[in-house]
Amino acid sequence: MPHVIAEPCIDVKDGSCVDVCPVDCIKTTDDAPMFYIDPDRCIDCRACALVCPVEAILSDYDLGEQWDKYAEINAAFFKN
Repeated sequence: MPHVIAEPCIDVKDGSCVDVCPVDCIKTTDDAPMFYIDPDRCIDCRACALVCPVEAILSDYDLGEQWDKYAEINAAFFKN
């Protein structure tokens, strides 16, 4: 199951997660408020979650109601 970047990343965009991702599935744009994980490319290695300074990266299973909508927000970023 892929990991998802949730609300704590908004306006932080630290980038540590990008540096450790072995499959290069974390992306953003200059206009985007946060980073996003491509659910089709994520291999669930947890490397990104371990280095996130704001603990914004969670397994899709651990999102809960508070962050549930971010699974679709991350996926939607890659559909455009």
